[in-house]
Amino acid sequence: MGTRDRILDAAEQAIHEFGIAGATTKRIARQAACSEALLYKHFANKEEILLAVLLERLPALAPALARLRGSVGQGDVAANLAEFTRTAVEFYTKAAAVGGGVLGDPPLLAGFRAMLTKHDLGPHLPIQALAEILRAEREAGRIDAGIDPGAAAALLMGACFHRANLTYFVDLPDDDETWTAAIIGTLLRR
Repeated sequence: MGTRDRILDAAEQAIHEFGIAGATTKRIARQAACSEALLYKHFANKEEILLAVLLERLPALAPALARLRGSVGQGDVAANLAEFTRTAVEFYTKAAAVGGGVLGDPPLLAGFRAMLTKHDLGPHLPIQALAEILRAEREAGRIDAGIDPGAAAALLMGACFHRANLTYFVDLPDDDETWTAAIIGTLLRR
């Protein structure tokens, strides 16, 4: 395993053990068995380390969106969306530790926002990609012509985000498969 991977593993572990505030570059370096100076040879700042953890260590939405995009016009739309929904809930569940910590630290949030802007990234992009996929399915006649793809994408992603966050506070009464089927059924007007 290379140094960069060791740093990301250490950062992910530190975030989960100590939260964002406790995942200092000093602690990350110590857990990665390297110097802080070596961290900065691979990453410009803590924000870049956090972004790399989000993009490289969590269940990625990009591959799930690519699979969904590849299934346009093929298979069962509800089943395809259900598979994506499960991945999105898993992503948001694991991203909560990073996201919550970033939101709770205004200087870190400002740096993170600037970095997202610089790299043309952000949480709005998966919603836009999902909207394009839903638009293609609508144009193929596979979902109701009255569905607004942008609103449907925002609702689905918002539901996934909300479900993921609820799991930190309460035991949810229904199982994930039942919830996923209900969300997709409602979204597709079934």
